[in-house]
Amino acid sequence: MSEIHKSGTADGWHGVISPDSEFPPEKSRYHLYIGLFCPFAHRVNLVLHLKGLTDLIDVSVVYPYPKGDSKGWPGWRFPPDNTEYDLATVDKLFGSSYLHEVYFRADREYKGRYSVPLLWDTKTNKAVNNESAEMLRWLPSAFDSISPDLAELDLYPSALRGEIDDISEWMQAHVNAGVYKAGFANSQEEYDANVVKVFGALNKLEEIVYAKGGPFVLGKTLTELDVRLYATLIRFDTVYVQHFKCNLGTIRHDYPVLNNWLKHLYWNVKSFKETTNFKHIKENYTKSHFDINPKAITPMGPFPDIETGVEEDFSRLKVGSVNHLAVVEFQRTLG
Repeated sequence: MSEIHKSGTADGWHGVISPDSEFPPEKSRYHLYIGLFCPFAHRVNLVLHLKGLTDLIDVSVVYPYPKGDSKGWPGWRFPPDNTEYDLATVDKLFGSSYLHEVYFRADREYKGRYSVPLLWDTKTNKAVNNESAEMLRWLPSAFDSISPDLAELDLYPSALRGEIDDISEWMQAHVNAGVYKAGFANSQEEYDANVVKVFGALNKLEEIVYAKGGPFVLGKTLTELDVRLYATLIRFDTVYVQHFKCNLGTIRHDYPVLNNWLKHLYWNVKSFKETTNFKHIKENYTKSHFDINPKAITPMGPFPDIETGVEEDFSRLKVGSVNHLAVVEFQRTLG
């Protein structure tokens, strides 16, 4: 029987796959629910591909729209009967119509959001974890004890942990979550305050990537920062500029260093392009947020989705920025 929290959790699940935990590593034991549209699920899907875990963990992919009403009900669904949609799947475990049905299997009184990603243990019939930042931290090494041939992947190397922690804190607040704070603002004042922080943080990241020399955020080593930032910036020009009104600038026009960093990951680093689906991304946002886009029309552009032509020598690039006065003032607060 599934674990039942009598009071009904709103916090979700925070389990860890490790040899000495309730959830030891085993092939085909765990199942991952994701949406290809979601930047937070994208983080975990990237780890799955970068690490080579796709043969160990099966995946169900929810339909990209609609999200539900203003309170999120009934939430993400699986493809309706007789509906074909690129790469969306049925619920491979339970045949559910909606993701909330899976959540209620873990907790009949669940009171939180029916979000992706969600990692499920088929042996105990329990939810393991639904927090992407936590999975991003432990999933790269979770199966090393049983699969020594997996790709090496340390996204949190000890020598860089201080920098990763420092940058992650403000990047999460002002970029990863910042686009949502601007996009879902309920007043002009709330929007003005948050959109400024988005671009102040992007200005700072542009400088950091240039100073470190690329091709990754902290130089020659791929880290958590690249995974976190990619999942947001691959959606930036495509969705956030127009849909979330983050239009003080674009990545491709105003940030040549970040644009080159993005192109390098997309075109040159295995798994980044493969886990990116622009159809799911565009249609999810534009056909789910009816208060923002009531006619659910999806723009064709930008075109192309990602530019080609990667400059391998980052020192040849010129640092860009958005020089709006309030943006520059906020950028200074980031150090």
